[in-house]
Amino acid sequence: MLSAETITQIAAELAEADRTHAVIPRITARYPEATVEDSYAIQGVWRDSQTAAGRRLVGRKIGLTSKAMQQATGISEPDYGVMFDDTVYESGAAIPVDHFSNVRIEVELAFVLKSPLEGPDCTLEDALAAIDYAVPALEVLNSHIELEGRTIVDTISDNAAYGAMVLGSVHKRPDEIDLRWVPGVLSRNGEIEETGVAAGVLGHPATGVAWLANKFHQHGARLEAGEIILAGSFTRPMWVSRGDEVLCDYGPMGTIACRFV
Repeated sequence: MLSAETITQIAAELAEADRTHAVIPRITARYPEATVEDSYAIQGVWRDSQTAAGRRLVGRKIGLTSKAMQQATGISEPDYGVMFDDTVYESGAAIPVDHFSNVRIEVELAFVLKSPLEGPDCTLEDALAAIDYAVPALEVLNSHIELEGRTIVDTISDNAAYGAMVLGSVHKRPDEIDLRWVPGVLSRNGEIEETGVAAGVLGHPATGVAWLANKFHQHGARLEAGEIILAGSFTRPMWVSRGDEVLCDYGPMGTIACRFV
């Protein structure tokens, strides 16, 4: 495992890369002995530095929960990161592309909790009971570590590659709709690029919420009421550039539009 000094140093590198929208060499290339536990420690030091600077945590993102994403990244286990209030956009937003590195879009559902959720034996049914509503979401990926050859350690350290999310306006309680069959048709500049259904996320998109509650229990923590949980993509990531207009159609859950400027 890495020393506390090395963990703090890497967290500082990532904070600077975030500030300057830069990319740093792979952590695992420089520290091949780094473990998953080290990567969450790095993320935690970075997170604490951000909250100390005044940013407010509003939720968590779960990543790599679908076969599409695991195959796209070569990483076969889920991960998680944190989301701050200044990273949340509404549909129709103009998003500055220069605020991010390696900018890509993913199609997801987000869940807002009405009650706390705690492991160690949290089930899908427990997660559904704790969810207030689901809302369609696009995740903007933001990778500060070189992509080629990266591992789960690199991704987790980099806040699971989270940059921002764009939320839709349609809210559905879990008992109002079969969340497994929510579709996503993702277009860039009028051309369909990716399609999928939410069941691609672990068989049911809320399964990731239960997974996260159980994972948090290992660290002596729980998910709190009011938190937004971004459940993971059910399409492959789509690259975007300045000038691109993005539209995603979620069928009965409406559409999300945004453009990159």
